[in-house]
Amino acid sequence: MGGTADIGVVGLGVMGRSLALNIAGHGFTVAAFDRDRDQGARLSTAAAARTGQTGPIVPASDLSGFVDSLKRPRAILLMVPAGQPVDDGLQALLPLLARDDAVIDGGNSHYRDTMRRAAAMAERGLLFVGLGVSGGEAGALTGPSLMAGGPRAAYQRVEPILTTIAARTEGRICLAWLGSDGAGHFVKTVHNGIEYADMQAIAEIYGLMRAAGMAAAAMAAIFARWNQGELESFLIEITADILTRKDEATGRPMVELIQDRAQQKGTGQWASVAALELGVPAPAIAEAVFARTLSARKAERVAAAGVLGGAAVKLPTGEGFLADLHDAMLTARLASYAQGLALIDAARRAHEWQTDLSTIGTIWQGGCIIRARLLDAVRAAYGRDPDLPNLLMADEVRPRLLKALPGLGRVVALAASHGVPVPLLASSLAYVEGYRTAELPANLIQAQRDYFGAHTIERTDRPGSIHLDWAGLPK
Repeated sequence: MGGTADIGVVGLGVMGRSLALNIAGHGFTVAAFDRDRDQGARLSTAAAARTGQTGPIVPASDLSGFVDSLKRPRAILLMVPAGQPVDDGLQALLPLLARDDAVIDGGNSHYRDTMRRAAAMAERGLLFVGLGVSGGEAGALTGPSLMAGGPRAAYQRVEPILTTIAARTEGRICLAWLGSDGAGHFVKTVHNGIEYADMQAIAEIYGLMRAAGMAAAAMAAIFARWNQGELESFLIEITADILTRKDEATGRPMVELIQDRAQQKGTGQWASVAALELGVPAPAIAEAVFARTLSARKAERVAAAGVLGGAAVKLPTGEGFLADLHDAMLTARLASYAQGLALIDAARRAHEWQTDLSTIGTIWQGGCIIRARLLDAVRAAYGRDPDLPNLLMADEVRPRLLKALPGLGRVVALAASHGVPVPLLASSLAYVEGYRTAELPANLIQAQRDYFGAHTIERTDRPGSIHLDWAGLPK
């Protein structure tokens, strides 16, 4: 005999607790377990305090009782840190599960780990879903963006619950099945990589404004205005709000009192490594990761500033400065989205996933961190042409790109001539210019490789690969 709970949640940290409350708030009975037994009691208290709470939360004191409290076939949402804790959680659950039970990993797991776990679970007759969840604590509680991967049957088992808790935007549900095994977690990893790039671009625009002598309040007004146009996004919105906030004690803008050391949890690195493995150019994502890594070397940077002559600069702000910053931000965002989507496209082909890129334009429009107006163009472009080689080629994007690109060029030139580091913006400019250049200087690289390593070259005037006898060629 099975229990009465519709779904179980293991791991009641910030995200697990918020998702449990969200599910229960839609009328489902939720079993809950955490090694810290007090977490279950606190969750029940929080659930009872919520207005409109309809579904009960049933804390369990041990894992066996937790599993027994679930309806069969069971559905369990695992919300524990990525890596070994997921494997440990599965090992603890396996002896208690029966054929056709489903486990959902809702953490930020590496997609290859998800592929491995899905295969191992299938051998036992169990279903496994890798679920990317974006939106942070607030999104988990009120409506996250959900990216599911795994057997279609496993997804269909939990789809009714996920549908009720997912974010909605303009009548569309920000939830989709994106393919087998690791597809959902891969898309979430790329989402985070784009998030890294977008945050770095915004930070560099802020740095240029600061170098131009602008006050935080003036910057806030500009970002708020931009958020009413084509740059509208969650990250631009919160940037405008952050810049208005002041320290209670000093009255100074709070952002000025925060150390310039950016932390990271690894998903940006995973996206960059995946791009290298799949042979997809994604320099914006990689550059954003490197920028965070460099920022973390605060003491070293301070010492280098003294030795190498780093100094504060004052940028000249001629006519069109703010318009160019706007266009630089837009071009950088277009470039990072293009790189991320090209990476997802390569992965779906390599792993034979059923990922629909147009659908990604929908599920990222609500709940998630990178929700932005630009995703309308993503949905439309890939809806019309699922095999679009690059977002920059789309009719919805190309005119915007060509109009904004000169502004990015002027911003990068201005920054370079005044010693202001803008690695993401410069990388985005190089990516776009490289992508639209029919003849790159890589022919010389091939000549060098063949010269020292006999790696062969391809001639422009005849087919095939050959090794040249460089010493024997006439000068």
